[in-house]
Amino acid sequence: MSKQAPSAPGRDKRRGKPADAAGAANATGHADTAPQAHEIRPGQSIELLKELHILTRDGKLNQDSRRKLKQVYHLYQFIEPLLQEVLATHPDVSLVDHGAGKSYLGFILYDLFFKALAGTPRIYGIETREELVRKSEELAARLGFGGMSFLNLSVADSISSPSLPERIDVVTALHACDTATDDAIHFALAKQAKFIVLVPCCQAEVASVLNRNKGKSLANSLTEIWRHPLHTREFGSQVTNVLRCLQLEAHGYKVSVTELVGWEHSMKNELIIAQYRDLPRRRPAERLQEVLRTLGLEEMGTRFFAPQAA
Repeated sequence: MSKQAPSAPGRDKRRGKPADAAGAANATGHADTAPQAHEIRPGQSIELLKELHILTRDGKLNQDSRRKLKQVYHLYQFIEPLLQEVLATHPDVSLVDHGAGKSYLGFILYDLFFKALAGTPRIYGIETREELVRKSEELAARLGFGGMSFLNLSVADSISSPSLPERIDVVTALHACDTATDDAIHFALAKQAKFIVLVPCCQAEVASVLNRNKGKSLANSLTEIWRHPLHTREFGSQVTNVLRCLQLEAHGYKVSVTELVGWEHSMKNELIIAQYRDLPRRRPAERLQEVLRTLGLEEMGTRFFAPQAA
């Protein structure tokens, strides 16, 4: 978010207010204000928040940036204990953030957790937009965040990229678009990730298959659940995340699902956290196949796959 250009000296004729006061308000009509002490975590670099345009150059927040900071900190509260658990086993903690965008989460994780670690901890940001990768690289260099790398790759291509290690401790994918959330799950499974943190997005693929196969399933009364287009979209989104959870459980992960606080403005506010515990796989694998068959989604078995039986 860029600062609003200052108004010319004098008065705002439309409102009868001093022009400098009118210029301090952002586009939504809410004035920039100094952050309260509780709004910025201890040890957080103020310069980083300015570089990310969360704080204005004079150190203030507006309504949008205050909400963004709250969201990132809320995610940090979930991720930091996972990083601590990895750190208890080895110092070279590694995290891959898929669909990194401007890397708000990656930079704040590095600033608050990674930069103080011994060893060679690493954060990798995966992003398809080259200009965002370049800007993130430049910012990391300016801040001296030597343990951050940014790769101009799709999530699918990152699975086989030689620029990434064979194993990764933590994988995140927050609102990764198109099929990228599922590709991130496949990446995490291939990299034997200990923890996976997902905020799913773009769940239209299952809904499309449900709609296409609707005529074949009319004899099944369950079809009423997705007979109407609105219900098809909503049910498809719900089923997608159920299938993702079953897939993770079928690979030995313990899965928890919760709602992100402070993300009420977004329909995509579901948080899935998976921890590898080498749990029994047979029952969730059977359930996964059963759901696919019951809903006529067998063709999606390659996306939502269980391990091959030994």
